[in-house]
Amino acid sequence: MDKVMRLATEKGVVIFTKSSCCLCYAVKILFEEIGVSPEVHEIDTDPDGREMEKALTRLGCKAPVPAVFIGGKLMGSTNEIMSMHLSGSLTQLLKPYQTSSLS
Repeated sequence: MDKVMRLATEKGVVIFTKSSCCLCYAVKILFEEIGVSPEVHEIDTDPDGREMEKALTRLGCKAPVPAVFIGGKLMGSTNEIMSMHLSGSLTQLLKPYQTSSLS
């Protein structure tokens, strides 16, 4: 749990993923399209990956990946992120972390 929390707060936007997960890929692309470059941690390539997955579940992620943290706070997985995006609240939340201007 300590490793997950440390990594989740190292950068403004952090996503825990698995390299073979298509939903993880979709969430990463969404953030890039919004103009945010998240810190991505692929837990299936980390020696502590199984423990990290358990920690993400204990933190409240219904699906352990993708697990999205914004400003060190767990925002959720694909369903929560897509709901926020469709309501417009995700873009507002990500404004401080945008690295490129949107047209």
